[in-house]
Amino acid sequence: MYFAALLARTEDGWEASDTELDDVETLSDLADLARESTGDDEDTVLVFIEQEESWFGIVRVDGEEDPRVYVSDAAAASRSSYGELLLTDELLGRDPGDEDDLDALDLDGTEDGEDESEGDDESADGSVSADSVPHGPVGDARILDDLGIGEKELRAMSDDALGEIAEALGAADVLETVR
Repeated sequence: MYFAALLARTEDGWEASDTELDDVETLSDLADLARESTGDDEDTVLVFIEQEESWFGIVRVDGEEDPRVYVSDAAAASRSSYGELLLTDELLGRDPGDEDDLDALDLDGTEDGEDESEGDDESADGSVSADSVPHGPVGDARILDDLGIGEKELRAMSDDALGEIAEALGAADVLETVR
């Protein structure tokens, strides 16, 4: 089950709204949706997206600046249409022209980019090959530093990460109203 919400910091405090992502096709579309959610171009807007007990993502939009993204588990998110919105080539450290696209069709009968032989995505030391989507977090882990949540705290979040973040921001009540 997916959940998506916008959390905007305004002069009056945090305001939350649930959001539909069905018409959002790119990270740029998502950033535009976030900007439109508030009447002030200078407000900070956080877009929360989660798939229960699998992964969560945060997109931060500050005015007209480029959006900043953090995804808790890129491999899990890559199997989700909402996750694919966030996993841009830049975030994954790929060149935009790389053939290893998340939407690539495998003609060998495997699904979701899985290799025929189990374990080929990892080397003997457990590291993920450069051609696959990494297991674990990607993006800007310092995305919430100035709001009081450091990299270490963000990476240590539990299954209810978005609730924990909202609690730390003093916005738990407004987030719960849209959950």
